[in-house]
Parts: sequence; C-alpha cells; structure tokens
Amino acid sequence: MTALPRPPAPAAPALDADHALLVAAVREAGALARRFFGNAPQQWEKSANNPVSEADIAVNDLLHRTLGAARPDYGWLSEESADDPRRLAAHRTWVIDPIDGTQPFLEGVPEFAVAAALTEAGRPVAACVYNPASGEFFDAALGGGARLNGQPIRVGACAAIADARLLVTEHNVKRAHDPAVFARATLADIGSIAYRLALVACGRYDAAISLAGKSDWDVAAADLIVAEAGGRMTTVADDLYRYNRASTRHRSVIAANPVLHAALCAAFRHTV
Repeated sequence: MTALPRPPAPAAPALDADHALLVAAVREAGALARRFFGNAPQQWEKSANNPVSEADIAVNDLLHRTLGAARPDYGWLSEESADDPRRLAAHRTWVIDPIDGTQPFLEGVPEFAVAAALTEAGRPVAACVYNPASGEFFDAALGGGARLNGQPIRVGACAAIADARLLVTEHNVKRAHDPAVFARATLADIGSIAYRLALVACGRYDAAISLAGKSDWDVAAADLIVAEAGGRMTTVADDLYRYNRASTRHRSVIAANPVLHAALCAAFRHTV
C-alpha cells in the first residue's frame, strides 16, 4: 500500500502578528512591574549577589500565560523559569527577562526593564525592551526598523573612542589594551544591560561595553533593537550571538555604530 503523503505543517503566524502580540504582552507586563516598583516587594537570593523578587516571578508568569496561550507551539526560555529542552526543537522561541536589573528595581532606582524577544533559527526577529518607570518603550521587528515610543531611532554617529559617551564601568576600561584611549570619553553605568543597549540604539549613548558573561535573556531583545537602529552588537571577538542553543551563555557584549564598534573590539580583543 502506498503511504499517504503527510499533510503540510501549519504555517507559522506572520511576524507582524507575533510582533504585535509581544508588544501588547510586554506593555501589560511593564504595568505590572510598575505596580511593584517602590513598594518593597518580597525578595530573596537565588545565589550570592543574585536577587529575585515576587515582582520578577509575577511578571514572568504573566508573560508565560499570555504568550504561551497565544502561541502554544513556540518554545520558552526565561531567566525565571526552569529550562524546558523542548525549546531547542521549536521553530520560534520566546526569550524573556521579566525584570532585567532586579537590583536597581529593588533599590527604587529606575534603571530596569522588561526584556523580551522572539527568536527564529538562532536570531531575534521581534523584540521589546520596556522601562515602565521612565516610560521608555523600545521595540523592533526584523526588517522593520527600531522605535522608541513609536518613533524611529538610530544609533549615534560618533566614530572615535575619545569623543564617545560610553556605558561601561571603570573596571572594564582598565582592562583595555590602552586605557589612555578612554581618557577623554564620557563614562556612565546603568544597572540593566538590556536598557543600556537600548539607550545605545536610540543614540543617547554611543556604545555599551560589558566584559562579564551574559545569558540569552539579557541581550536577545536589545540585539535586534540595536541592529534595526543601524548598530552592531557582538562579543569582543566580533562574533554574532546565536540564541536558543543548549548553552545560553555569551562571553561579552559590545554595541555601537559599526565604526565605533570596530574600534572598541580592537581595544578589548586581547581579553578574549
């Protein structure tokens, strides 16, 4: 007997529908985080110097319910969920940090964000970074540009490290091949890596640098926002990130416009 052909797999939802779903879910999640902010939520440590709070869990649960119900076939990867290996076989996977910058959040400092991305074939295709305390909502879709509160954004044009406004710690600057190159640069630091990177995407800062390890959920959303804003974001070794793999760790982050990015990679390449 001749076997009947298998029916075709159902088509994935259109990317614009997924993007709209993500935007709505992150707005709702940010509103929930804002209600906890400044109200002393219960907190505990997952490990030394690694706090988590009831707000992180509540935001995570809201996003999981909302996105999971709408797209039950998509994978799920979140800082605040047990890892489900089924994500590795999923066509698309949500990558979530319910509150990136939990420490400043708990201290009442408005330097945190809800960071959420949708990945396909290891790269982000839709993304949101929302700081509900400041009212800044960044979003992007693959090929559709990046926005801040609905308005298009672009990375800055600064090409020289000496003239740049950098989001980087002094400790990391001291690890540069020639720290003197940074002597005239303006240095600042912000608690949330996702928020830092989004501020580079909109041109408020020229670059963000971190030599500490990051996870998928820390950087996936901002990766797309930076790229759609005309920037480049990689490891110090100039490697693009691949997401939703068995290992979710990445060694470092540099984000800037392409010219400044190349100069910064050269300044720190010896740290690889």
